Amino acid sequence: QVQLVESGGGLVQAGGSLRLSCAASGSIPSINTMGWYRQAPGKQRLLVATITSGGSTNYGDSMKGRVTISRDNGKNTVYLQMNSLNPEDTAIYYCNLNWQQVGVRRDYLGQGTQVTVSS
Repeated sequence: QVQLVESGGGLVQAGGSLRLSCAASGSIPSINTMGWYRQAPGKQRLLVATITSGGSTNYGDSMKGRVTISRDNGKNTVYLQMNSLNPEDTAIYYCNLNWQQVGVRRDYLGQGTQVTVSS
């Protein structure tokens, strides 16, 4: 059973920063991709960023230039450093872990952590 535990969300003023963390546990292959998505009320879930176990990153348009994704493979943990936050960044941020083995894709999503940016 794979579990994802997110932390680091909270309330921050516009212009501020937050660092989210997501620790994965369970039977996880060494080759995988971890990432972050976000969903604001009434809107669809959007990609924030992903990072492979090899360190390749991909950033979505929604926060590109204001976020940095990183990971610690030894701890199966992914981080998201968010800077210059604005009220439009208010959303639930979800951690994602996925991999493909023998043609089968496994995809896991955390419970989410609330980020609220006040003006």
